[in-house]
This record gives sequence, C-alpha cells and structure tokens, in this order.
Amino acid sequence: MPEERKNTNTIGNLDTPSPDDCTPTEGTGVIEELQLALTAKAEEAKSLNDKYLRLAAEFDNYKRLIQRDQRDQIRFGNESLLKELLPVVDNLERAIKASREGGHNEALIQGVDLTLKQLTGALTRFHVTPVQTIGQPFDPATHQAVVSIASEKVPAQHVLDELQRGYLLHDRILRAAMVSVSTGQTEGGATGTDSTIRSS
Repeated sequence: MPEERKNTNTIGNLDTPSPDDCTPTEGTGVIEELQLALTAKAEEAKSLNDKYLRLAAEFDNYKRLIQRDQRDQIRFGNESLLKELLPVVDNLERAIKASREGGHNEALIQGVDLTLKQLTGALTRFHVTPVQTIGQPFDPATHQAVVSIASEKVPAQHVLDELQRGYLLHDRILRAAMVSVSTGQTEGGATGTDSTIRSS
C-alpha cells in the first residue's frame, strides 16, 4: 500500500498560509498593470492638454483677426462713397483750369474754386489726402504711368507731370495718380516724347 502523503496542516498552523498557497508574481502583475494604466492616463491627459492649448491659441488668433477686420471696416467704411466724390473734384479742377485759360468769367472761377476748396476740405476731414507726384520717384503702387517723356530737368524714373490726381485713404491707395514719367536725357541732350504708355 503506498505511503499516504503527510498532512502538513495542523491545528497550530491553520491561520498561517503555507508557502505553496502564496504566489508573489500575482501581486507584482497587478502593480505593473496599475502602473501601465496610470502611464496611459497620464499620456492621455498630456495629449488633451496639448490639444486644449492649441485650440486656445487658435481662438486667440481668430479673435485678433476679427478685431483687425472690425478696425479696418471702421477706418475704410466710407471708401466707396469717397470714390464717388472724386470725379466731382476732377470736374471742378477742369472747370477752373478752362476758365483761367479763357481769361473771363472771374466770378465763375471764384465760385468753383471755393466749392473745390470746400470739397477737398471735406475729403481731408475723412482722411483722404492727395498722392505726391511731380518731382517724386515713380512708384507703381501710387502712380499710373500714362506717358514717358525725355527731360533734362527731371531725372529718369521721376514724375514729370500730373495728369490726374491720385488719393490716399489713411495709408491705403484710393486711386492711383495718372502721371507722365521722365526718361532722362536723350542722346545728344535733346528732349522730346520718348514713348507713350496708355494704361487701360
């Protein structure tokens, strides 16, 4: 008859777990799982925080853009109205010029001159100022070249004459000035029309 296995559990050691019943690796595995879960949650929290910071930065940029657009609307809101007034100024200037060249109708000249001053004063109050032209270096941003003329007095690529006045609204071009541009001296020092540039 085979020898029976000896019972190691006695009344004295019932409350003490035997070494066979303890598995230390189970406790270590639970701790590792908790650490992995904690690490994953920390990474998720970091990702969500980064996303929040990006969204906050985008919102600040959007808010600044809207505020800038609102400022521009306030500054340039009258642009279309002012463009409609500019031909009136042109016609008044032409009437004064024609009357002066004709040598009569002094009262008409004075009346139109006064009207022009009032209108240009109103434009100035709305921050509309004339573009500087004659003698200035040619600037494609504010000048529209209509004709090029050789000149001994005006250097090349400088405005020789103003054919139609240009205007600025604050620091934005409202209408470019139509000008003639000097090409400098021709060969032999003679002056004359070098070329004509008609802008559409």
